[in-house]
Amino acid sequence: MRINHRQVEAFQAMMQVGSVSDAAARLGITQPAASRLLRDLEHNLRLDLFERSGNRLHPTPAAYTLFAEVERSFSGLQRIAAVADNLREKRARELRVAAMPALTNDLLPRFTGRFLKANEGLHVALYGVITPVILDWMVNNQCDLGFIESSTPTFSLRTIKIPAVPRVAVLYRGHRLAEKEVIHITDFNGEDFIALPAESVSMRRIRAVMNAHGVSIRSRAESPLSEIVCGMVASGLGVSVSDPFTARTGAHRDLVVRPLLPMIPFSFTAVLPSNDVPLPSARDYIAGVIREVLAVRDAASPQPQGKAEDV
Repeated sequence: MRINHRQVEAFQAMMQVGSVSDAAARLGITQPAASRLLRDLEHNLRLDLFERSGNRLHPTPAAYTLFAEVERSFSGLQRIAAVADNLREKRARELRVAAMPALTNDLLPRFTGRFLKANEGLHVALYGVITPVILDWMVNNQCDLGFIESSTPTFSLRTIKIPAVPRVAVLYRGHRLAEKEVIHITDFNGEDFIALPAESVSMRRIRAVMNAHGVSIRSRAESPLSEIVCGMVASGLGVSVSDPFTARTGAHRDLVVRPLLPMIPFSFTAVLPSNDVPLPSARDYIAGVIREVLAVRDAASPQPQGKAEDV
């Protein structure tokens, strides 16, 4: 039994409109072609679907039974197509972004709000998670766009480097260094320090600059989250070095933020799935983040032409 989609379409059209000529017009074919499709369907099914009276066809009981099944099948196909359309539309209107917590403390929430105001109809899901989780989500297509700390292996993901910004010194109000307009790394010699984990990219960079300038600190506490580090600094426990985005949140009223020399760069990278075409909204989002970062860099740099410390 070999039937094809076109034969079924001809049968459905004939049952709906009642004449071969009208069915042919609906399908955009000639009347003889429509008649041939119907005869072939009857032959392949080995069923008499129509009684012929002159130039007219009259459906048999078998035709009505078959038509009911055809209608259910076509309705199912239409539902599948409608679901697919809805999924495509939702995919185009939704952007899933995962970023390291240093970016979701302040930079990305503020930017995302402005981005959505300029993009009516778009829905953004923003997650603040650590880099290994971001990479896992991206590889498994659970996210459309990720932001991770630079120097992290990205497997097969596509990457876009975001311009680096200078890290800042964070102090508690009343600290002896709070009166200084700019902090040099040597000012931290002998100070109680709130650190990021020793194995982190950020702490390795900070330590390299300290070692290059003979700076010795007393590590009093550590946390992988810069917001927690800044909170402990604000409590009066010690000083630290932070990314400028977390430091500027204003969440810590007792936190004093100062430019830091030599400049220690804070850099991160946008990652995109390797096996998919980036959503236009993802490309626009990255471009907006780059503009935002450049503005922060220009405002935060203690020396406009300053050279970053080679670490």
